[in-house]
Amino acid sequence: MTELGPVAWPPAPIRTERLVLREPEARDRAALIELFTSPEVGTYIGGPRPRDEFERAVPEVPTRRPGLFVVDLDGAMIGIITLDRRDAERPGHVRPDGGEAELGYMFLPEAWGCGYAAEACAAALDWFAATLPSEPVVLCTQTANDRSMRLAAKLRFTEVERFEEYGAEQWFGVWSSVTPSD
Repeated sequence: MTELGPVAWPPAPIRTERLVLREPEARDRAALIELFTSPEVGTYIGGPRPRDEFERAVPEVPTRRPGLFVVDLDGAMIGIITLDRRDAERPGHVRPDGGEAELGYMFLPEAWGCGYAAEACAAALDWFAATLPSEPVVLCTQTANDRSMRLAAKLRFTEVERFEEYGAEQWFGVWSSVTPSD
């Protein structure tokens, strides 16, 4: 996994009480298309992508790549979690040269409000902390996205700064496995 460091990819599936975090499979294609073309999901990430365009772009077996987990509930994809390096050109960093690991997540609207995002993100952060100890993880979300702001707090991200990007105020926070909780 060159994006995050010397990590074997894919890891074994990560199991939580209700979910499995795993690599994408062919059976996830329809749910991935729904996720990226959903008006509700696209509200705070630049809007939904055109369905016909996305259907042409997604291969029969969705792309597997280091840092991408499908969130599986009872054998069906309900969302994705990503851990990628934050582009040094973007605002918001906790290291002078940037390149921090950044947590991203998207869930289908029918999975909202059930605690799945918190459960899946916590599991991904635990995996990351065990794999790359003492490495910080950052998170950026629009301040207008109340659900995402609550999730950041629940996961113990600490606010670093706010800035304007993509025409909206962004909240930028950091999480560290070595920071003791209060």
